[in-house]
Amino acid sequence: MGGLDIDKVRASFPSLRSGYIYADNAGGSQTAQQVIDNIVDYLSNTNVQLGADYSVGVQSSKRVADGSAAAALLFNAASVGEVGYGPSATMVFENISRAMDGDIKIGDEFIITEEHEANNGPWKRLARRRGAVVKYWHTVPTLEENPYSLAYRTEDLLSLISSKTRLVAITGCSNILGTIYPVEDIVKTVRQRAKEVGAPKVEVSVDCVAYAPHRRIDVQKWDIDYCVLSLYKVYGAHNAAFYIRDQALQSLSSIVHHFLALDDSSKKIQSGGPGYELVHGASGVVPYLLSLTSENSLEASFGAIAQHEHALVQTLLTFLVDRKQYDRGVRIVGESNTDLSRAPTISFVVIGQNGMKSKDIVAAFDKQGGIGIRYGHFYAYSLIMNANPKLDPEDGVVRISLVHYNTVEEVERIVDVLNNVLGQ
Repeated sequence: MGGLDIDKVRASFPSLRSGYIYADNAGGSQTAQQVIDNIVDYLSNTNVQLGADYSVGVQSSKRVADGSAAAALLFNAASVGEVGYGPSATMVFENISRAMDGDIKIGDEFIITEEHEANNGPWKRLARRRGAVVKYWHTVPTLEENPYSLAYRTEDLLSLISSKTRLVAITGCSNILGTIYPVEDIVKTVRQRAKEVGAPKVEVSVDCVAYAPHRRIDVQKWDIDYCVLSLYKVYGAHNAAFYIRDQALQSLSSIVHHFLALDDSSKKIQSGGPGYELVHGASGVVPYLLSLTSENSLEASFGAIAQHEHALVQTLLTFLVDRKQYDRGVRIVGESNTDLSRAPTISFVVIGQNGMKSKDIVAAFDKQGGIGIRYGHFYAYSLIMNANPKLDPEDGVVRISLVHYNTVEEVERIVDVLNNVLGQ
């Protein structure tokens, strides 16, 4: 497997020509030129309503269908009938939960994490509507010397599963901790335990928003029922794509207009048309990813991405976990490993006698200019609120989030600024 040609990669993103260092990619990546071209082309030449018989309408419909085919490839879905689009991951999960109303009984149990509220809030609201019970899979510290070295233990998840378990909602990658979770192994273990305790129907929902930029999704191999990603974090525009396993689709109620016969289609939860130009734009994401290696496969491309990002992780974490920084009060939020089980999304706080607010560290970057990082809870509000010692959720953590178009040289510049800021 070949490595990335970083110059070729960066040439695919017009925004990178400015030299600005984008290090808030977990909040949204830059957009590949092919995606931009597709959007402009759609709006310039085929911007009509779908379903018309005239020639431009037919072409428009085909372009939107191409977007569905791209989503099926990104998820590795069995068919395009299992995928669709929505305005955001939060809205898609909410729509799925609404469509589940008729299939939830009083006393059913939902297991959720402390991660992004997109894959938590809809299930909590569904539980309130239907009299279900919410259980929480909490993080625990892994290092005595760092109370923020948070991780999820599979044995803790298994202890929550009972004969009443109906849904398990997890994440593929934490948008704060940066941990990439072995989804296939977790799901296999969950289904085995559910079988042992006699749970008749357990569905698994996976938030892949923070996972999709870094690793290959494989919903079939993972044996999951629901999955969502955000295109604007996978080098596309501001919309989301979703997967619903065909078997799960059959038990969902339609939330679209009553006269539309969509019971066998994922479009039954797609209330209103998606932004057609954005869906066509998404069809540019797959060709971009395939262009990263000569193998012309998404597996090879994501393998090359992982190897390149590994170097970024090593450079930044080596600085942050150095004894000098530890004595300064720097604590990684999450685990400090630099292997392939983590994404280049690295969060930290500065505590102790000379502690610093996260917002002040980011402000120092803003004052210097040329580098964009952020602070906050990043919608993983429960994760920050449950940390002990307590963290202020409004100040949260400093998060530096990188992707494959970032370079080691950019990370070294970030380290230089951090060294100056922390040395004050």
